[in-house]
Amino acid sequence: MAAGLVRRCLKSGEVTFQSAVLAGYASHGVRRLGTASPQVLSQLAPSGVLKAALNMRNPLLVTGKTQAGDPDGVAPDMAREIARRLNVNLELIPYSSPGELTDAVTKGEWALALVANEPARAKLIDFTAAYCEIEATYLVPPGSALASIQDVDGEGVRVAAVARGAYQLWLSDNLKHAKVLTAEGHPATFALFVDEKLDALAGLRDKLSAEALKLPGSRVLDGKFTSVLQSVGIPKGREASMAFLQELLEELKAGGFVEGLIEKHGVRGKLAVSAPA
Repeated sequence: MAAGLVRRCLKSGEVTFQSAVLAGYASHGVRRLGTASPQVLSQLAPSGVLKAALNMRNPLLVTGKTQAGDPDGVAPDMAREIARRLNVNLELIPYSSPGELTDAVTKGEWALALVANEPARAKLIDFTAAYCEIEATYLVPPGSALASIQDVDGEGVRVAAVARGAYQLWLSDNLKHAKVLTAEGHPATFALFVDEKLDALAGLRDKLSAEALKLPGSRVLDGKFTSVLQSVGIPKGREASMAFLQELLEELKAGGFVEGLIEKHGVRGKLAVSAPA
């Protein structure tokens, strides 16, 4: 179940971004896309409302709430811009985990999702190219002999990761020797790492840097084992909508809109705009 639906539909022109963001975006002179086709509208907003799913577990993409109490951050603002381009109302549907969000696609609960793109989810969801990305790395305990990303994939090494997170799914598919142990949510995963004296904790660099303060002598390893790619996802088989969204996202990246949202929400250095597709 969604972690509480934002039932109040937002009118497409109701949300106003900070003037600096809009001014910076407009200064690039980027071409505005034309009106979405009836086929795209029937796929994304058949009742005149775009139902957009959010992964509330990612604090870099959903950083707070608006004055009206709706989710705010880079991902919600991306949903708002898509709704504005479609000229439809918006309903934000928050989910407490990416796994719950993914499961909900089979129930028809949403038409568009802002979530990390990874192969297990891609079995149920079609994804655009990424619009931004986050480095994933490891935290190792005090006195650890693990000095590099490569060292972690060794025989007998045990790695803690949040269950069904994008980087956990990547690790399970790509680690050849180390064993991945999971727990639900970041607090439980950190507790697993500490209580079971595991060899490494996988996660997003910003989150691990904060966790390191709780464990004196622990270290966040340099480099990354992957980048978590944040994309727009839709139910499979909606080619017209995928083409529309892909073109729109490339425009928003090239024109500085995504960079403006990263600046607006205070996550510069934690999120990076993805390269052109």
